[in-house]
Amino acid sequence: MEQKNKKKISTQTIIKLLLAVVLLGLSAFLLKGDVWTFWTWWLLAGVMGFAAMPVTGRLFWRFEDKGWIFSKVLAIAATGFLTWFLTAIRLIPFNALTCAAVTILCAVICFFLLRKESKEKTECFPVDRISLIYWEELLFFLAFLMWTYLAGFRPAAYGTEKFMDYGFMEAMMRSTTLPARDLWYSEGHINYYYGGQYFAVFLTKLSHTKVELTYNLMRTFVAGLAFAMPFSLVYQMMSDRMKGLQKSEKVIKGLPFAAGFTAGTAVSIAGNMHYVIYAQIIPLIEKLTGKEVSSYWFPDATRYIGYNPYREEDRTIHEFPCYSFVLGDLHAHVVNIMFVLLVIALLYVWLRGVRKKTVPVETSMKDGKFWKEQLLMPHLLVISALLGMFQWTNFWDFVIYYVVTLGTVLFANIIRFQGKIKKIMVVTFAQMAEIYLLAYLVILPFTLQFDTMVDGIGIAKYHSYFYQLLVLWGLPAVFTITFVISILWEKLRGMEHKSLYRLMKTIRTADLFAIIMGLCAIGLVVIPEFVYVRDIYENGNARANTMFKLTYQAYIMFALTMGYGIYRLLAVSRQKVFKIISGICLFFLIWTVGYFGKSVDSWFGKVLNPSGYQGLYALGYLDTDFSEDVSAIQWLKENIKGAPVVLEANGDSYSGYERVSAATGLPTILGWYVHEWLWRNDTDDLNRKQADIMSIYTSQDETQVRALLTEYGVSYIFVGSKEREKYEDSLNNALLQSLGEIVFMDEDSGTYIVKVD
Repeated sequence: MEQKNKKKISTQTIIKLLLAVVLLGLSAFLLKGDVWTFWTWWLLAGVMGFAAMPVTGRLFWRFEDKGWIFSKVLAIAATGFLTWFLTAIRLIPFNALTCAAVTILCAVICFFLLRKESKEKTECFPVDRISLIYWEELLFFLAFLMWTYLAGFRPAAYGTEKFMDYGFMEAMMRSTTLPARDLWYSEGHINYYYGGQYFAVFLTKLSHTKVELTYNLMRTFVAGLAFAMPFSLVYQMMSDRMKGLQKSEKVIKGLPFAAGFTAGTAVSIAGNMHYVIYAQIIPLIEKLTGKEVSSYWFPDATRYIGYNPYREEDRTIHEFPCYSFVLGDLHAHVVNIMFVLLVIALLYVWLRGVRKKTVPVETSMKDGKFWKEQLLMPHLLVISALLGMFQWTNFWDFVIYYVVTLGTVLFANIIRFQGKIKKIMVVTFAQMAEIYLLAYLVILPFTLQFDTMVDGIGIAKYHSYFYQLLVLWGLPAVFTITFVISILWEKLRGMEHKSLYRLMKTIRTADLFAIIMGLCAIGLVVIPEFVYVRDIYENGNARANTMFKLTYQAYIMFALTMGYGIYRLLAVSRQKVFKIISGICLFFLIWTVGYFGKSVDSWFGKVLNPSGYQGLYALGYLDTDFSEDVSAIQWLKENIKGAPVVLEANGDSYSGYERVSAATGLPTILGWYVHEWLWRNDTDDLNRKQADIMSIYTSQDETQVRALLTEYGVSYIFVGSKEREKYEDSLNNALLQSLGEIVFMDEDSGTYIVKVD
């Protein structure tokens, strides 16, 4: 028997090795020349994650995989944030050398921690779960590869928010200080949550790769993690819940995989019920009844409330990860997905461990040891730092996950302090105050120079139609409510002396955490129906940004809740009605995955034909859309160091204007108007700059033009297709060319660059 088992293990090992080789070969075939950059990032993440395991393994010691996937993100967060912090307080310059030095320093610290753990016989590596690590790494590689391959069918950093996202990266690549100079407001630095793009630049510098490729690679890297991280978390939740159940070995081993895979799919690949209803059911009914079949454009699922039917006064946004990954923007909320999932996992592993440490009733709160134990919890300290970081990566997530943390801490303390209200409230307040204070302190280098864009809280004047809320959120909300009812049904029946504490104590950790996530998600959906955060989008889009940022996180928490909860009810619940509802919800959840296929086909085209793969190069659009300017822009990229001001014509947001600053990261006097309005909230200043730019390009008064160039510190003047389009016959070419040396001239297109004397 033993020899037979050894032979079986040997065969499985060979199959796994062959599968790994096949995947490496497949990646080389699909990605062609881009595969080297892809492999570099995959290996870099792996090495960084491995080096961080002495820390991650301690934090996630209750996880079967010891937090293997999460270690990649923890390592990136720690090294990247420390590099930023030291740069922001002017202790080090921001360059490839310092990025590497800080990373190596962190690795050395982890090495000494490993030696200490070895002496203590503490195992921080999942040595007995190599098979699980293999499958997790395989899933991450596959998801990362799939999204990278898809990105190669539409790699252009052009359209929607891409000019801004790519431009931020280029600006930071040029800068040795942070925040970098604002490429669209040369007199100031970037006044936005630039942390997401910063991490992309940090990894780019660390890996010695190029922004032209890593702009797309960063978004596919996050998309890959958005599958692997939910898999790991929900796998562990389901594995924890299955312990002690009288089930077959196949069920006990298989359900965690199924739940984890479903969670990964739900977070990163699934759509919402809008797709099922408006792209599947309604067109089918129309076809069967002989009516004209309605068309479906994949952004429709994110622009429903206020658009169908159209309501001029209340247009909203309700995006979700799959849409973001397809669209290709590298915006704050997208990059922060991986850090958000890290916080959620840390909350779960903390809750799982701390709830077992019941504090004796007689313990005095006047004891110093008591407060040391309550306030020096490693998980909460790490979460504090991450929440602080969120104020710089995506401020909305700081507020959201501070509240989620509050809910988790409160529920944990109800159990730990056995329902004693005074201790529960005092300790919870102290812990949340500590978290807030630490989060406030670690991010001071950002907040001290950041001007907020928030203009207070407003009461919602308009509300979503109830049926629209049901279309978008009915499926996860109904399931969450069903899940909560099922748990209450199980625990309250036959319970004597019912109380909140006794109820909490009987609920298993995985169930309790799923309830916390589900209820928080419902709350995030409901909030925009009552209040919203006021900004410049008051006229017709008042609720848009609030609904967007809140429901984006609601989607993620709903996905995790459903990934776990569906299989939990199917496997554990004794009530058939709950099993039936779970089965129905699983059916519709799987149906929403069709959104992925629809959006991929609409946006990327025929992806099953590898010959259509264009590569990851993000600036290819310059050759087709700005052929008159491409050579001049390339000259700037190759010849200009640092961040001198390069003047170009300014224009509206989401237009082709600012193609020079976006592609090079070189600052101009004024860029996209609405974006700078949001970031600066000073339209008088923007209007003055807009008029001054026009004067420089059209005035015949050399004295006036030179005075303006001096005032704004302009080093180069760019005259190309957009300048000719905007100023037409008023363009003062002769005067501009006399202001200095013509360092570039394209005789065919007439585009030129003047270096100002």
